[in-house]
Amino acid sequence: MRAKPGILVLILLFCLILIVKGYQFYEYTQTDPAFCSTCHLMEEGVKSWRVSNHSHITCQKCHVISLIEENRLLLAFAVKGSWKVKQEHGSIKPWQGCLNCHMQEAAQGSKTLRASYGHARHVFMQDIECGACHRGDVHDFNADSKRCQRCHKDKLVHGMGMAGLYCLNCHSFGEAKIKMVSQKRCFECHKGIPPRGVMAGVKCFDCHNPHGRLKMESKDCLGSCHGNETRVGRHGKHLKLTPLQCIDCHKPHTWVIGKEAAKGLCDRCHEYRDPMMFIY
Repeated sequence: MRAKPGILVLILLFCLILIVKGYQFYEYTQTDPAFCSTCHLMEEGVKSWRVSNHSHITCQKCHVISLIEENRLLLAFAVKGSWKVKQEHGSIKPWQGCLNCHMQEAAQGSKTLRASYGHARHVFMQDIECGACHRGDVHDFNADSKRCQRCHKDKLVHGMGMAGLYCLNCHSFGEAKIKMVSQKRCFECHKGIPPRGVMAGVKCFDCHNPHGRLKMESKDCLGSCHGNETRVGRHGKHLKLTPLQCIDCHKPHTWVIGKEAAKGLCDRCHEYRDPMMFIY
């Protein structure tokens, strides 16, 4: 009878050691990237992980593996000598866990998911999964612009000699605006556009259609904004001289024809006259 308290203490001590060691093993398997190397050759994966935007996150944060899956893989290896069994922590779980971080706390470029129209439309409105647009090649999760064409087959990838551009060259998912294109984005490529002056407040895509006909014609100018111009001065007479177009006289993005601009322009068809006479 006197031995029972000693046995009870030993049992409790054994249970305590088992709990502590069990917790340490659980922490090791769930938070220590070194655990992954027990099954995987990690050199390539570690290198790409260290230079990625997720380098501050441990493997198990994205590659979630449950105790059940751990033991199933271990049993399969012990019995079959192979890891080739159905598993989800490699390529399925990471995509499912994106929204755990990329909702409010983590940034989507410079914008959170909630403030990004592109993500709001595709994720919330259309229920498109992250992996449908983003690559997942060894920790490279950049968006793949070519995948846009899977859904947007009716959208040409620009024109006018810019067929090498892809959707994300112009459209930024971080924009809060519906078109996901800012004036600043246009000016990164299209230099020399006057920031002030006539029509400087008009947005590029109010006149240009990047997915269709980029070059303006007289019918675009007259149909959208300048319908009354045909009644001003000699505009109507000149527009009847087909195939004369508005932009044949008005230089795009400058538009105003002053005395210096009229020289070498008006006298291509007739003798030079003061451009002020044109509007009377």
